[in-house]
Amino acid sequence: MAKFEFNGVTLNYETYGDAANPALVLSNSLGTNLSMWQSQVEFFKEHFYVICYDSRGHGASSTPAGAYTVEQLGEDVINLLDHLKVEKASFCGISMGGLVGQWLAINKAERLNKVIVCNTAAKIGEEKAWLERAAAVRENGLQKIAETAASRWFTEGFIQANSAVVAALSQGLAAGCQLGYANCCEALAVADLREGISGISIPLLAIAGQQDPVTTVADAQFIVNQVANSQLFEIDASHISNIEQPAAFNQAVLRFINN
Repeated sequence: MAKFEFNGVTLNYETYGDAANPALVLSNSLGTNLSMWQSQVEFFKEHFYVICYDSRGHGASSTPAGAYTVEQLGEDVINLLDHLKVEKASFCGISMGGLVGQWLAINKAERLNKVIVCNTAAKIGEEKAWLERAAAVRENGLQKIAETAASRWFTEGFIQANSAVVAALSQGLAAGCQLGYANCCEALAVADLREGISGISIPLLAIAGQQDPVTTVADAQFIVNQVANSQLFEIDASHISNIEQPAAFNQAVLRFINN
């Protein structure tokens, strides 16, 4: 693991593969860390310079005080690319990471080749619900959220067949930083990119889980309808589709980047 510090934030990151290869950044969902990308790292590291990082408030990254903004989460990525001396990268983010990808495509397009936004929306959920969740987590910790996370993250069939994987992710969430989680909930509460995404000009792929109760196929379709150079890929999965259907996920991302 490597770390670097800027503007009072310490980001934990790992790189895989040859730095001379095209760069691919992977951005985690709320309540997870860079280990969620294990299947993607194994698949892409041979032909890409794969960059994984823990979003601020997650994993081994630091937790600056105060509510975060999607702008801060996006600037963290740019600072990481600067630190690694990567001029341009493709970006793949899931859920919260997918929102960050949209922000980057709107505001930092010159640093991106292509963007893949997975199991996400231009506006995820409702402000009131996010603020209530943030307050509950600040007060009571992450255990309750972790107990119900699997039912939002995965289909019932996957949960039954992959109990060890699901348990590890749920335990990771429970052991996470409640302050960092709450701060990111507050970022999600106010992040609304519905007006801005029509300005995205770089190629965009939206991956949507057909059984995702959190961010639906309709949410992904809305993004694709607004973004001129975009396409939709539906996957037979729930919210954490890269873990539930790694082969289909990896092939969809590879096809999109290589075309």
